Amino acid sequence: MIDFTNAIEEFNNYKGSEKKKTLIYNNNKYLVKFPDPIREKNKNISYINNAFSEYVGSNIFRIIGFKVQNTILGKYIYNGKEKIVCACEDFTDSEHVLYEFENLVLSTNPDKKIETELSDIIEVIKESKMINNKETLNNFWDMFIIDCLIGNTDRHNGNWGFLLNKITGKVEFSPIYDCGSCLNPMIEDEQINKINETELKNLVINCYSCIKENGKKINYITYIKRMENEDCNDAIKRVFEKIDIIKIENFINSIEGMTNIRKEFYKKIIRQRYEIISKVYDSIVSIKR
Repeated sequence: MIDFTNAIEEFNNYKGSEKKKTLIYNNNKYLVKFPDPIREKNKNISYINNAFSEYVGSNIFRIIGFKVQNTILGKYIYNGKEKIVCACEDFTDSEHVLYEFENLVLSTNPDKKIETELSDIIEVIKESKMINNKETLNNFWDMFIIDCLIGNTDRHNGNWGFLLNKITGKVEFSPIYDCGSCLNPMIEDEQINKINETELKNLVINCYSCIKENGKKINYITYIKRMENEDCNDAIKRVFEKIDIIKIENFINSIEGMTNIRKEFYKKIIRQRYEIISKVYDSIVSIKR
């Protein structure tokens, strides 16, 4: 596991709630996310699991074929204690600027402030004159399906967006980033040991997106099983066959520093969601025939 303790530190200008540093490692800039000591104190949990969530979630997107932020699992000695951290490589540079979706919202309709209501998000995507509308809509729903698979509860308007090439003016969907809220990061190994099959199934099914429908957070599984949104259905058709569940499980098995208890938990919860998505996929395909 890479030790980032002696990496060059720069002033941090990244947003977000976690404790973080901006470090230079091998001449590349990284946002390095730490466990949050304030939450540790209040909740009596280590929050070390956020690093694992970020790393696993990002790499599942990568395995499936998405452009994704490069992440490295590592350690950092802080106040005499070794912390497990996730280093997230900065994919912007002097030519490429990241504009998050919330910035597009302001540019598209300055008179309208939106949160995460699905209909508002789709309206902005379809109305904006600065992006490829159809491609962005497809990317949004493809991302939604994999967020369902990994149980990402915090894909808000400030952690997905677009890369602008300042020289050519080209705008493209940015690499996927900020997956730290997937895979139940607040559950400790000790708690995992006590989870029975019924409780595990509840965790699989009762997982909610940050995106809302009619003011209520969308339950991923319920939403995709309804098969009422054709754009979502099309995304399942595009994405499902790219999900190599064996490759994902082998990747999880290979992760250094993660307990076998957590590896088995991740594999079980992902496998069960995969099987649900598989059945929905079969239903969608059979209806289309």
